[in-house]
Amino acid sequence: MMKLVFKKSACTIAVLIVIVITQLSFTQIKSANVFSGKSYNSNKMIGNKYANVYDSMHLSTYGLSKQAFDYALKGYDYLLSLGKIKNDGVLSIVDFTMPSNVKRLFVIDVKSFSLLFNTYVAHGRNSGKATASEFSNAPNSFESSLGFYITSNTYNGKHGYSLRLEGEEQGINDNALNRGIVMHCAPYVSEGFIKSQGYIGRSEGCPAISPKVYKPIIEKIKDGSCLFMYSTDEYYMSHSTILKNGAVA
Repeated sequence: MMKLVFKKSACTIAVLIVIVITQLSFTQIKSANVFSGKSYNSNKMIGNKYANVYDSMHLSTYGLSKQAFDYALKGYDYLLSLGKIKNDGVLSIVDFTMPSNVKRLFVIDVKSFSLLFNTYVAHGRNSGKATASEFSNAPNSFESSLGFYITSNTYNGKHGYSLRLEGEEQGINDNALNRGIVMHCAPYVSEGFIKSQGYIGRSEGCPAISPKVYKPIIEKIKDGSCLFMYSTDEYYMSHSTILKNGAVA
């Protein structure tokens, strides 16, 4: 009788072990198919990953374009998959469809999807007055350049503490370093300028920001984060390889 009981118990244990192993294997296979953020699997997975984030963050109340947000996230994932992004905790968006008298720089924590900073940012003096409508990659154009950038190192220059930007789009913004396109502070980025002339001052193409907030912003986004400067410019929309590879309608 004891032998029979022992055999039944052994069989029961063996069955349980098989079930556990099968469940673990299934879980591992299922986990392996989930988009991890480290590789660019498919547009469908990326769309699902960020579903409803724009609405949950109430970004429309700040004026950020839904298309700018969608393109920024998909380009971020694409650049992340290429190993370009080292500081992957933040994503910065400049929405040039908005005039300069409103806060159009958005720094987003992509881990918690919270808005870290929302502030004014300048465009190039030859890009337009209140709103940027002309863009260039050419030296001495004094125009802003659209597209995706990776932030680089900081330095102290003629504008004080500044952040170098590396343009990631050939023929669109890849002259950024040669042009000296950096993020720095400027006294003309202020509400005082808005009150006096209706819009903030303009740069030579740099995304200049207020002296009140430039240090914490630069500290947060330096050393390899993604920055996206957006507009509905037809040339950019049709020539950006990052939008083609990383974005879906």
